[in-house]
Amino acid sequence: MSRTVLVLAGVLAAWPAHADEPRPNVLFIAIDDLNDWVGCLGGHPQVKTPNLDRLAARGTLFTNAHCQSPLCNPSRASLLTGLRPTTTGVYGLAPWFRTLAEFKDQRTLPQAFLAAGYRNLTAGKIYHGGYPPQADRPAEFHTYGRPTPSPKPEKPFTETPGKHPAMDWGPFPARDEDTLDAKVADWAVEQLKTPPKEPFFLAVGFALPHVPCYAPQKWFDLYPEDKLQLPPVKDDDRADTPEFSWYLHWKLPEPRLSWLKKAEQWRPLVRAYLATTSYVDAQVGRVLDALKASGVEDRTIVVLWSDHGWHLGEKGISGKNSLWERSTRVPLIFAGPGVTAGARCGRPVELLDLYPTLAEMCRLEPAKNLEGHSLVPLLKDAKAERPWPAVTSHNQGNHAVRTERHRYIRYADGSEELYDLRDDPNEWVNLAGRKDSEGALGELRKWLPKVDRAAAAGSMHRILTWDAATRTAVWEGKPIVPGEKEP
Repeated sequence: MSRTVLVLAGVLAAWPAHADEPRPNVLFIAIDDLNDWVGCLGGHPQVKTPNLDRLAARGTLFTNAHCQSPLCNPSRASLLTGLRPTTTGVYGLAPWFRTLAEFKDQRTLPQAFLAAGYRNLTAGKIYHGGYPPQADRPAEFHTYGRPTPSPKPEKPFTETPGKHPAMDWGPFPARDEDTLDAKVADWAVEQLKTPPKEPFFLAVGFALPHVPCYAPQKWFDLYPEDKLQLPPVKDDDRADTPEFSWYLHWKLPEPRLSWLKKAEQWRPLVRAYLATTSYVDAQVGRVLDALKASGVEDRTIVVLWSDHGWHLGEKGISGKNSLWERSTRVPLIFAGPGVTAGARCGRPVELLDLYPTLAEMCRLEPAKNLEGHSLVPLLKDAKAERPWPAVTSHNQGNHAVRTERHRYIRYADGSEELYDLRDDPNEWVNLAGRKDSEGALGELRKWLPKVDRAAAAGSMHRILTWDAATRTAVWEGKPIVPGEKEP
């Protein structure tokens, strides 16, 4: 019998095949703003993430996973409701989806676990920010951990344009245990010391490497500044991108590469991002160690994901809010019963797929209108066929379609980009408009969302609209003057 057949037989034997078998537990780990700068993904040659790497070795790593929105609230709302931002109209940092009449009673992933008799526990950032509101919390989780926030330095390390308090990076505080993420990990470790008797859904959300990028000095020491490798950038990279490509991240507090260079802050920001990534990796490791010591690891599915990526100079920007690879690609790892160990899957997959996947693995009754597709076939065989690409949207009319080879972007004004990621992994050459690209463009356009709603009532923060009649882009309610460029 071949090794492949033996592995697959082992996977199927571990799968909960009968309704009377105990449902598996789920440890659901979210990391904020983590791009592919993870050892097992190879996004940065110097990054040190031993705990994420060992989790990937124990399960299946999706190397081509993408978010549905390059912004916290819409990305997390999409993952947890199972609906695309283009379906709900949730594109900004507000609203909470239950304020919308059509989605007030949408059965979320946590609610599907509750209905199946799971014990739901959470701490840290799973939904965005203060969501769910206090009144809605009992409908999502039984128990909410409330770790105290991290302290703040007396003054910022960096004076960025706009002086936004989150746009800062540097070594702080002195001790690991004083940070919010350490306290979230402490709480999760405590839950796993005496795990619930019933099956549990334990959702643990870490804040780093989201700005401000603060971590104790020892994590910065992992990346000596004089040996630090900066990400590859091309000086005229935006010369072949449409003017509309600027508007998705218009007038944001995240500084441009031009400012980072001028202020000599590019290297410190890259170093801080790497340091906080290694720091949060250590907190994940503490939780994974507690799971192993709990005695229930063999019947616990672990899912680790990030809500979107982050630019560190690529395409001339820092932050998210773009439809390029650096902003949409995220780590996604499954491990545990029913998951092939040591597998790497290059098929394009979406965070939207987590809800139907866990519903199948845990025998839940999900919402009837889910728009993702179960990853179970790929968790059994990483080379299984998958016909769908990954689609990311950012405000109405702006979409990216990612296949195994291509990234296609269409903006609200009809302008386009096309990249061949096989030959151009940095997305430096826009192939849209070339005659030999028409065939690929035609196929990729078919995957653009058929439903593409305007921003929902109450939408705020990072909202971009397009007035087709006047051909005017409107950012946060203010028209953008054609030809205007930010430095």
